[in-house]
Amino acid sequence: MALAVPAARADSVMGAGASFPAPLYTAWARAWHARSGDEVNFQPIGSGGGLRQIRAGTVDFGASDRPLTRAQLDADGLVQFPVVIGGIVPVFNLPGVGSGQLRLTGPVLGEIFLGHIRRWNDPALARLNPGLRLPPLPITVVYRADGSGTTYLFTSWLARVSPNWQRGPGASDAVNWPAGIGAKGNDGVAVFVQRTLGSIGYLEYTFAHKVSIAQALVQNRAGAFVAPTPRAFALAADGVPWSSGAGEQLLMLDRSGTGSWPISGASFILMRNSGPRRAGQGAVMRFLDWALAQGDATAQRLDYVPLSGAIKAQVRQGWKASGLAR
Repeated sequence: MALAVPAARADSVMGAGASFPAPLYTAWARAWHARSGDEVNFQPIGSGGGLRQIRAGTVDFGASDRPLTRAQLDADGLVQFPVVIGGIVPVFNLPGVGSGQLRLTGPVLGEIFLGHIRRWNDPALARLNPGLRLPPLPITVVYRADGSGTTYLFTSWLARVSPNWQRGPGASDAVNWPAGIGAKGNDGVAVFVQRTLGSIGYLEYTFAHKVSIAQALVQNRAGAFVAPTPRAFALAADGVPWSSGAGEQLLMLDRSGTGSWPISGASFILMRNSGPRRAGQGAVMRFLDWALAQGDATAQRLDYVPLSGAIKAQVRQGWKASGLAR
């Protein structure tokens, strides 16, 4: 059941942050404008940028793929809640090797991004891919040069499954990459990988799917090599304790389950629940209330995974508890 949010005249609100949900927010905003007259403008400047903007009070809502801890939320007077689910996928450019043919594990990916595995015919890659003709090309690593939730999820997963990565760069939205070339945004990484034979990078799934770039199979916690699909992301969301807190409890990395994708994550909205609030907060809540109630078909069409009914109910209860809606 939709929550009651205060009615108002047509308004214009601003949001900024993660690039992962930007195509969906744009599609939702277009449909919502046609229905309500409200304008929702979202700038995909990265999760770090979205956090800075909502902290500074220059936007009505922020968007981040990196969940904040309870202490961080309380310190900044913020509330966060999930809106949509997706995944991060390794992408590559190898002659004669297509999407779904290359098998990778977390430890091997860690060694590649550390610069320790430097050629595609390395024995570690050959053992994972018997029968696959891997060329003796040098590996060119491509990473996000800008701070991003995509990088946070990817490096957080590497830190969980690769001891060498955990002891080295670790997990952050902007790490000290030991090898490779940086590119700005999902589009920058995609363009560089598409133009460079022997390259490997990581992208948000909907973007990788849209540009038809080769995606690898990755071994999950159950030992299965799985393909990135909306179904695999949804399986990773099963059992996540969304109502129990923030931060690490809301990560969907390396989840159990034979079919789950190991680098899955939610994208979150950040809003103020204390301190100065912008006048557009009511308009944001009307938009989000409608999106959760009516936006699933659009999310699925764009290859995102909508929240389940149970998670939506928890989100709405959180709105009430935090005073965002009544």
